[in-house]
Amino acid sequence: AEKELLPGFHQFEWQPALKNVSPSCNVGIINGLSGWSSSVDDAPADTITRRFRYDVALVSALKDLEEDIVEGLRESGMEDSACTSGFSVMIKECCDGMGDVSEKHGGGPVVPEKAVRFSFTIMSVSVLADDEVEEVTIFTEPKPNSELSCKPLCLMFVDESDHETLTAVLGPIVAERNAMKESRLILSIGGLPRSFRFHFRGTGYDEKMVREMEGLEASGSTYICTLCDSSRAEASQNMVLHSITRNHEENLERYEIWRTNPFPESVDELRDRVKGASAKPFMETQPTLDALHCDIGNATEFYKIFQDEIGEVYKRANPSREERRSWRAALNKQLRKKMKLKPVMRMNGNYARRLMTQEAVEVVCELVPSEERREALRELMRLYLQMKPVWRATCPAKECPDLLCRYSFNSQHFADLLSSTFKYRYNGKITNYLHKTLAHVPEIIERDGSIGAWASEGNESANKLFRRFRKMNARQSKAFE
Repeated sequence: AEKELLPGFHQFEWQPALKNVSPSCNVGIINGLSGWSSSVDDAPADTITRRFRYDVALVSALKDLEEDIVEGLRESGMEDSACTSGFSVMIKECCDGMGDVSEKHGGGPVVPEKAVRFSFTIMSVSVLADDEVEEVTIFTEPKPNSELSCKPLCLMFVDESDHETLTAVLGPIVAERNAMKESRLILSIGGLPRSFRFHFRGTGYDEKMVREMEGLEASGSTYICTLCDSSRAEASQNMVLHSITRNHEENLERYEIWRTNPFPESVDELRDRVKGASAKPFMETQPTLDALHCDIGNATEFYKIFQDEIGEVYKRANPSREERRSWRAALNKQLRKKMKLKPVMRMNGNYARRLMTQEAVEVVCELVPSEERREALRELMRLYLQMKPVWRATCPAKECPDLLCRYSFNSQHFADLLSSTFKYRYNGKITNYLHKTLAHVPEIIERDGSIGAWASEGNESANKLFRRFRKMNARQSKAFE
């Protein structure tokens, strides 16, 4: 009983016991490589990664929510006695690489200058009472994208592009997660032992990480999408009508086909058969759209359209580098003067939010010579601003129901504009996020109820804290190329 009062120590058990995971409950931060035999390497292995055991971290997170869960039971009239089993917990997993986390003046051990953080958020807890048919949700995370609800599970000094090291370090986490899917947790909540099942949904990954985890080619591939099999050329012809086909199982099957080549085919035929799934999928992710990077990707695209419109590219082919540079300089100067928008090196979330406004379009229009092109730009932005809340909102059906209803219509209209007025940019090519924005949003929302809530933002904003704790300030103030 005394130990129960200590932070981080809660008695719990799994039924059946987890495979290959020790049953002890009082495990704190462990070396992420525990269980690996050490090898001679350039970075001392004991500094590379620290993590919590996944089940211990989940228990700790649930205990933090104990009051909310009990309160939820009370509100839905499920008094203590009725519900000891039938709880299910929905977990959002996020994983993101961070560049440049070097110590600015540290004398620590030699480690790679990049880090990867893996974290999870408890999205909801629901319960199915013994005699009921419908599950009742008794807790929903009100701020799923806050760094406060986003619990770190593993910190590693690894480059996210170093697939071998990344998979080696995340391997034990995947193993624990798979073991927990098959088992139930018995934990005392509100004074009674209750049984929980966990559902994991890896949605907080940017496209690069998804492709890496799911064994797909990198994002410059002709297979443009992590949700469907469309090629870049197809996606630029048919911008709106696609449906989600990819999933973890299918990627595994396709990798097997790629590996064995059962119908002896040439590399090109084989690659077309597996639609770019040419590495072994390592961790199951949920095919979705990452709202934050979607914002950034589309803003970059608009920034380029603005440049092209200032230079009237629709009238002529291949302008020279110098010309492009002068248009960009003009655009930057205008944005800085009228919108106080400093150029940034790489598009970031804040810049994207400021750029994607009707106000910014008006400012850009001052530099666009022809009135009909100005009108087209305004219309493009107007449609975009009607689409954006749908994939940003935590709960679109509540927050912007009318925009949700209009989404397909708006995206169709947007696509028509791109393929007519702006076809000089979308002839046989289209960016990955723009394709997803136009083609997949309604379907994902129908399936999950939200895109914004499942995004990686909580993890991204916690990256800032990580830097803060490392006493390491990212080098800021670079110019956007």
